[in-house]
Amino acid sequence: MKKKMMMSKYQKLSEYIKEQSSNTLKLTYDEIENITGVPLDHSFLTYKKELLDYGWQVKKIHMKEKYVEFVKN
Repeated sequence: MKKKMMMSKYQKLSEYIKEQSSNTLKLTYDEIENITGVPLDHSFLTYKKELLDYGWQVKKIHMKEKYVEFVKN
């Protein structure tokens, strides 16, 4: 019997990022919340690993300026 894969609360963000044509992307915390429907929290650190499956990675999380930089692998 196959296990059901749990959908990450950041799945919509993965889909959004995957559709981008540029090699870099900068999103504010508010933009991420608008895309996902949930606030950015500590679970985002786990999500960073999931993003590698989509050919992207988190370059930097800017806590003070409240944005995240992504780069295509």
